[in-house]
Amino acid sequence: MIHTWLSPAKINLFLYVTSARKDGYHNIQTLFQFLDYGDTLKIIPNKKGNFRLFTTKKNLLDVNNSIIIAAKLLKENALFHGKLPNSNYGAEIFLKKKIPIGSGLGGGSSNAATTLIVLNKLWKTEYTLQELATLSLKIGADVPGFIMGKTAIIEGIGDIIYPIIKKEKWYLVVYPYINVSTKNMFSSPFLIHNTRKKSITELLRLPFSNDFENIAKKKFIAIQKLITILSSYAPSRMTGTGSCVFSEFNNKKSAQKIFSLLPKNMQGFIAKSVNISPLHKALYKKIF
Repeated sequence: MIHTWLSPAKINLFLYVTSARKDGYHNIQTLFQFLDYGDTLKIIPNKKGNFRLFTTKKNLLDVNNSIIIAAKLLKENALFHGKLPNSNYGAEIFLKKKIPIGSGLGGGSSNAATTLIVLNKLWKTEYTLQELATLSLKIGADVPGFIMGKTAIIEGIGDIIYPIIKKEKWYLVVYPYINVSTKNMFSSPFLIHNTRKKSITELLRLPFSNDFENIAKKKFIAIQKLITILSSYAPSRMTGTGSCVFSEFNNKKSAQKIFSLLPKNMQGFIAKSVNISPLHKALYKKIF
């Protein structure tokens, strides 16, 4: 079996915060769209019982990395439910990072999801995707969306997922060299916590927007300028809680043309949206 797997990026085509919860979390409505671009993980199982992460990004090499958290979570749960015969199961995991940290592209959540899905396959623990998604809520709200692997409207705290089919487009995604803290954005005094909850039909019919965009524009001048620049060429919005801004195009050539007009010091990439995660296409050919 191939041991190198894509850990895809996502963009939020819209993102609304519909209420604050008593447990400190927030209920959201978002449209989760995968891109054919992302990090890669090389996962090699071992019988030493430990997990080791290798990456050139030294700041990711700590015990709180989502990859290690995911691997340990799966192992502990599988041992508890008798899906692994002993504690000798481990892995060496090599991460090639392309998704910027704090960019709103879901890199950490995607890495965790890829780790859960691939180790589940390699260890033959036979959890369903839904079971992995439920387990993954312990890691973060975005992880279940990556686990399920389809373009979807996601609600609640990431636990309610409605798969949809969306016309695949081309996106220019630009990173303004800003690492935005999701926690800080959700705790911002400027965040509106009561955007009206809408039906799926209404969500898809109305113009898309992001409740965090105005907060980010006030806090980070670079994000405000980037949105202004890109919006002069094509429909453009911020993804997630920031900081990346994406522009939507009908074809790759149009995206490339606008990218060529931007200042040379801007970091970005062009990717196509896909209705099925590239990881799932590789692993679950018979299902999708």
